[in-house]
Amino acid sequence: MAAFTAQDVKTLREKTGCGMMDCKKALTNADGDMDKAIDFLREQGLAKAAKKASRIAAEGVAYATTNADASVGVVIEVNAETDFVAKNDSFMEFVKACAQTVIEQNPADVDELLTLKAAGSEQTVAELLQEKIQTIGENIKIRRFERMEGACVAYVHAGGKIGVLVNFTTDIAVNDEFIAYGKDVAMQIAALNTPYLTEADVPAEVIEHEKEVMRQQVINEGKPEAIADKIVMGKIGKFYKENCLVDQEFVKDNKQTIKQYTNNTAKALGGSIEIAKFVRFEKGEGIEKRQDDFAAEVASMVK
Repeated sequence: MAAFTAQDVKTLREKTGCGMMDCKKALTNADGDMDKAIDFLREQGLAKAAKKASRIAAEGVAYATTNADASVGVVIEVNAETDFVAKNDSFMEFVKACAQTVIEQNPADVDELLTLKAAGSEQTVAELLQEKIQTIGENIKIRRFERMEGACVAYVHAGGKIGVLVNFTTDIAVNDEFIAYGKDVAMQIAALNTPYLTEADVPAEVIEHEKEVMRQQVINEGKPEAIADKIVMGKIGKFYKENCLVDQEFVKDNKQTIKQYTNNTAKALGGSIEIAKFVRFEKGEGIEKRQDDFAAEVASMVK
């Protein structure tokens, strides 16, 4: 019976930044002893990566791309400690290799991605990651990715601050005109941080919360409670127009909504187009831990 668990492997990986297979080998060698496993990894020349793994990675890039015929797309976020690294060619080569690996091999999650042979390399993604950590000199982490199949258009905003991937249901060939339309939609999503595709995608609890807030606002403005609900219904309509992609005014032409722009494009190209789904990644989004918070967390883990 193994002297350690899968959770132990994950914990060691989080503490050291080393690959899963390296962590498993270290724990096997150390008979499950976490401290001895860390020492083993240091002895194997991974000490630099282990030290850097204690530092917060909240910069980096959000990157989106598709395969050659735009039938598969991926949006991925890879974090580093400083914004400067995002401009490093070696770092971007690693990000692109990760994205291409996701496109080609369709891993279920980041943990599985790390075990795969990286696209265009004889090394695994985990091995490439450790190499980049040591050569670039910063902690680097693959945070998340999403892969889509079908007609896809990718867009990267502001040099990697935001990555957007849009998936379409269409009978139109993904040619230059289609991609130009798709990038317009993706840029809209990037610029307005659109949370929902259609009204049906807005959770009921979100609408109920909005109604309650709006109703109280109306009453606070001195409107009679008897007409408050009617006013609120009008405000909810505005909420949909602002927060649902298909109902939004097209930023390049406010005389039409995104739905109308889509229909007009489909008609011009001689087919049908429907926006199926989209994903927007913003680098560092939700990463709010300060350095001392992280240090405290690590300390609590080794007690």
